[in-house]
Formats: sequence, structure tokens, C-alpha cells
Amino acid sequence: MGATEPGRNRSRLTHRARYALRHPERVPAHARRAARDALLRLRYRGDHIAYYRAVMASDTARSAEAAVGHTPSRETWARIGRMQFDYLVAHGLRPHHRMLEIGCGNLRAGRLFIGHLDTGNYYGIDISPHILLAAQDTLVREGLQAKLPHLTLAADLTLAFLPEGHFDVVHAHSVFSHSPRHVIEECFAHVGRVLAPGGFFDFTFDRTEGEEHQVLREDFYYRTETLIGLAARYGLSARLMDDWERLPHRQSKIRVTAMSDRARTVGP
Repeated sequence: MGATEPGRNRSRLTHRARYALRHPERVPAHARRAARDALLRLRYRGDHIAYYRAVMASDTARSAEAAVGHTPSRETWARIGRMQFDYLVAHGLRPHHRMLEIGCGNLRAGRLFIGHLDTGNYYGIDISPHILLAAQDTLVREGLQAKLPHLTLAADLTLAFLPEGHFDVVHAHSVFSHSPRHVIEECFAHVGRVLAPGGFFDFTFDRTEGEEHQVLREDFYYRTETLIGLAARYGLSARLMDDWERLPHRQSKIRVTAMSDRARTVGP
């Protein structure tokens, strides 16, 4: 499945008009997002983290599940979390591994990772205090307190407060799809430091094969070669995960390893 309509520029007026004609029921929600975007752009000029933290506060106030990936129901929320979990377990995630989840949200997949990993081996970070409070509610609902997961608020993606060479798996689902290029580059500049030898970093993104673009300041579309080339600048080897493309999800996935670790990654 992978990215839908990868050649389309969703920011163009013609595309938006056609979409509105096909899905008139979605126009009010988009209009609300556009109005919010205009207000937050003025309030947080040039500070994308502060901007998107405010977006998450607004979305979480309506529904914690819907705030994570705009999932329409708890069933969809749970299904997408299970898909992420099954994929990483199939790619070698073992209970003794130490995992960092960037953009852990309200633990859509994190609740499953926490249950799978040994006590204390899950570390989730997010820029939104509101969604981290929702993550605590998920821990209580799932009865995972004894697994002692770490849930931490982050102001950026420098990962400076995390130990060097510590994490076997780093995971970011639906993070770069909401991130401008400089935020992604900041992550690439620092994620290699926290990866353990042989570890990998998986992230999803909204893929386009045409012009790179954004919709409001919330959704960003990148070419695969752009992200692979950007990772290489920081000593990271990246490849598109073809088996993920066959799963029922709208985003694509790239796996990153340190260039010296290509032959000894955790999973296949």
C-alpha cells in the first residue's frame, strides 16, 4: 500500500478543490485546521516545536486517540498500533532490547512494546505534555505500571539527555510526516550517537514522488531520495522498507543504521 497517490501535490488549490468535492463531509474539519494554523503561525513564528505542541494540545482536548495519527476510532488506533508492533517483532525486536520511541504519543504502539520488553527497557519521548498525560492513562488502563517505562517530555530532537550507544531500536511513527526538514535533520545529526552497535532507527514519512510540499504546517511530504541523502550526510545508511509498503497504511518507512553497522543490525 505505502503512500497514497505519491505524485500528488496536496497543497495545490486544484487538488484541494477536487478533494472537497469528493469528500464534502471533511470540509468543516479542514476549515477548522486552517483557521487554527493561521492563528498558531502568528503566535509561534519560526518555532515548529512550539507550534506543533499547541496543535497536539488542541487535538488531545477533543480526543487522545484521534490526536495520534488522526485515527477515527479506538479500533483503528489499536489496529495501527498492533501493526507497528508486529512489524518490529518480525524484524527482530526482543525483550532484552532497549527501545526509544520518538513521538510516543498516548502509547498507541508503546503499550505493546512495553508489555513485550523487559522491565525498564522502553523509553518514550514526546514534545506534548498533554499527550504524555494521556500516555499515563494508557499505562493505568493496560496495567503496565510494573514494567517501569520511561516517559519524558522533549523540547527538541537533539536527544542530548540520553546515554550514548544505549538503544538497540529507535522508532518514530508519524513524526517526520509532521516535521519540516530542519527538524528531521536535527534528529539525523544526533540519533546515531544513542544507537547501540548493530541497532537501527525506523521512521515513517509521507512519501511523494513529485514535488515536495506541505499542507498547512501539519503535514509534510518528502521524496525517499531526499531523506536517504540527508541521512547519509550524518554517517547513516538508509533504505526504504519494501515489506512495510505492502501493509495497509498510508505512510512509507525508512530504516537507518550507522554506516559501520550495515552488516550487523538487530533484525533482518
